[in-house]
Amino acid sequence: MPHPHHTEDTALEGMAPLAERLRARGLRLTTQRQQVLAAVGALEHATPEDIGVRLRAEAGPDGAAPDTSTVYRTLELLERLGLVWHTHLGRGAPVYHAAEHPHLHVVCSGCGEISSADPALLDGAAERLAADLGFQLDVGHVALSGTCRACRERAGQERS
Repeated sequence: MPHPHHTEDTALEGMAPLAERLRARGLRLTTQRQQVLAAVGALEHATPEDIGVRLRAEAGPDGAAPDTSTVYRTLELLERLGLVWHTHLGRGAPVYHAAEHPHLHVVCSGCGEISSADPALLDGAAERLAADLGFQLDVGHVALSGTCRACRERAGQERS
């Protein structure tokens, strides 16, 4: 099932509850926090560097955009608030995505394409892990690696 695309309108609609959550913790909804959350929603699977690049591009040559360390700190805060999740896709920086649509990541080791899948696909494995090991699987942070259809087809054509 493809992951629905987030529009900036959707991201902005989510700002009111965010402002309330931040205020409850004695924090403000700063422009930088709004920008980072909107960028996560728009980019879907983005590293902190990707988010920084987008914010600098949106700000333009004369505008102010948060530096990378501010983006990292903001993402950590938004994750503590339960608004974004991160997933490690093998080596390299984690990618961030909005928390309101939990999904399983499948990553092609050939081309690097990231696809989203329904976390329920792992229900059986999660139940076995819980029963056998007492292990609670955190599907929102899971990334499965393999080979996508296009790469498999390319490999098949090369062999023939």
